[in-house]
Amino acid sequence: MITPEARARRDIDDALAAAGWAVQNPDEVNLHAVRGVAVRESGLRYGFGTADYLLFVDGQAAGAIEAKKPGETLTGVEVQTEKYSVGLPDGTPSLTMPLPFLYQSTGVETRFTNRLDPEPRSRGVFQFQRPETLATWAAAPGSGLRNRLQSMPPIVEAGLWPAQLVAVRNLETSLRDGRPRALIQMATGSGKTFTAITSISR
Repeated sequence: MITPEARARRDIDDALAAAGWAVQNPDEVNLHAVRGVAVRESGLRYGFGTADYLLFVDGQAAGAIEAKKPGETLTGVEVQTEKYSVGLPDGTPSLTMPLPFLYQSTGVETRFTNRLDPEPRSRGVFQFQRPETLATWAAAPGSGLRNRLQSMPPIVEAGLWPAQLVAVRNLETSLRDGRPRALIQMATGSGKTFTAITSISR
């Protein structure tokens, strides 16, 4: 009978494979087999434990995954992946240090922290990012959405009513400040559709 822990590892393995990662055991590592390699049970420096998975992109360490059995709360284990991010064995090639891409997963629920964000914090994701996505983010640290929201171009005001300008500016302020949930409430006929299209376009 499969244990909850083993089921979580199986589901995480499947999710990694679906996202383009080759999952390998520590005794059969080939970091150049494919672009993205996830190594199970990777030993770290003394005092840093063993990472459930270390993620390598183009042969360089890029992130870590902490696996938990289904039903466990993930928001309390970010500190564990933070520890993994600084515990690489000496001589291990890495994209940058500390490792920038950290996950906590049960195989059912997955949370992700991008340490390249202006204010890194974990958030729920539907799947693991593909290796090429992490490579792109690492090559251009300011290319992520949260970074781009910090430097939005000026709004072209032509054709917008004052209420629409206020709504778009306030929405972008909310997103820039790390508050991704916002509600725009406008009266009938005040241009909600155009406001929404303007925000989406930007």
